[in-house]
Amino acid sequence: MMMHLPALPVLLPFFAAVFVLFPFFNERLPLQRLVTQLFLLALVAVSALMLYTTLRDGALGYAMGDWEAPFGIFLLADPMSSFMVLLTSVLALGAHLYACAGEDATGRYFHPLYLFQLMGLNGAFLTADAFNLFVFFEILLIASYSLLIHGGGRERTRAAQHYVLYNLIGSAFFLVALAVLYHAFGTLNIPDMAERAPHLSDESLPLAEAGGMLLMLVFGIKAALLPLHFWLPRTYSSTSIPVAALFAVMTKVGLYSMWRIHGVVYAEGHGELGGLGLDLLAVLSGLTVVVGSLGVLAAESLRRLIANLVILSAGTLLMTVAMGTTQAVAAGVYYTLHSTLMSGAFFLVAGLVVLQRGQAGDRFVRSRPMLAPKLTGFLFAICAMALIGLPPFSGFVGKVFIMQSALDSGDAWWVWPLVLISGLAAMIALSRAGSTLFWRTQGNVLPEVKERLSRLHFAGAGLLCLTTIALVLAAGPLTEWSMRAAQDMHQGVSLEQLNGGRP
Repeated sequence: MMMHLPALPVLLPFFAAVFVLFPFFNERLPLQRLVTQLFLLALVAVSALMLYTTLRDGALGYAMGDWEAPFGIFLLADPMSSFMVLLTSVLALGAHLYACAGEDATGRYFHPLYLFQLMGLNGAFLTADAFNLFVFFEILLIASYSLLIHGGGRERTRAAQHYVLYNLIGSAFFLVALAVLYHAFGTLNIPDMAERAPHLSDESLPLAEAGGMLLMLVFGIKAALLPLHFWLPRTYSSTSIPVAALFAVMTKVGLYSMWRIHGVVYAEGHGELGGLGLDLLAVLSGLTVVVGSLGVLAAESLRRLIANLVILSAGTLLMTVAMGTTQAVAAGVYYTLHSTLMSGAFFLVAGLVVLQRGQAGDRFVRSRPMLAPKLTGFLFAICAMALIGLPPFSGFVGKVFIMQSALDSGDAWWVWPLVLISGLAAMIALSRAGSTLFWRTQGNVLPEVKERLSRLHFAGAGLLCLTTIALVLAAGPLTEWSMRAAQDMHQGVSLEQLNGGRP
């Protein structure tokens, strides 16, 4: 099993998706839920084992079909990719618990689509080849197109049009960038590209720079970098609640790809390619934080507010890419864990609010009181305080980590004001949201709420909310492991290491 460990996070959701498509399971929704939950639990266990193994023994390579790098399809599990796979697995487990309360019954094939989405996400985090990164991008995007409109509705269909259009344009640019990079480097294997980057000929340098900037554009679309972020608020606020929660990790795929490509292939010390586009990224990431903060303040519903918080966190994380230091990337890893889990949890809490407020939904207007205001308000408060960055929650630890890395790199003059002002904007907006949703009430509780509200709704939201406590209690080891992940990624691996020591 240990030999095949890097492939299991890709294969487990694939086989689970195929399994639940068989007629015996496809016609029995409770069985689909059970099978998917069992596979998700197995995925969490495998991801945790992979993180432990890579931290102990270093990177693990896996050659599909035993074709050696750089010629074959190669997977690379190192602490960085293992962190992202574990994060995705935990998020998926909580969101799926919520979906099992009835949201999966609003349309067909929810569970296989959900699993194919996980296959694409995990594959994107584990691949060691830029072309296969494109392949896994397409797998996760195709699944996300269907998940986005699951259950139907005019608003979801309209949001899906923009989402699909943006991503089709991004995919076209991705292919062009890969063709340019292959011409420049003669390979698309990321470790091989990193080895060749300092030694490119003068003729190949302009192509390598053009390909790198095109990739930054593509990853900027995925990561919701200004001005490529306009698809996100409507998309995330229109889709179903569990899908929106899972989509909290989608922007992190673009972020991770920047870390992996621009932090390794275009790393400092690689001659003229070193630090490609980082000055531009610094400006755009800062503006993304500003726009996200304004969107948070202007939001008229809780889901739209959370969607803008995702943009705000994306800008904050992209600043760690722009700083370009190992410590900044390490801070970004910890903040990624926090922001993804808390954004996903907050979407599930928003779902609880929608279920209890009737026609008012999650809009910031006066409505009927909730059936379970204390428990819902408690979960709301945890998510809000964590995302604002109040101590002792994980957001505070993550922001301090980022600010410390900015101080050490000399970027504090522009990073600190953005981090602090965005936190203030989030506090103002979430204070207003909480007071409106939980205190401005009239009339009686809707009688049908008891039938709609399930323990699974609270179980899914509660599971993800509790992760902020785990992130705080394990902050010491996690910051050390994050630093180890960033150092290992920047150090990279050689082709000989990928091939198990075979020259």
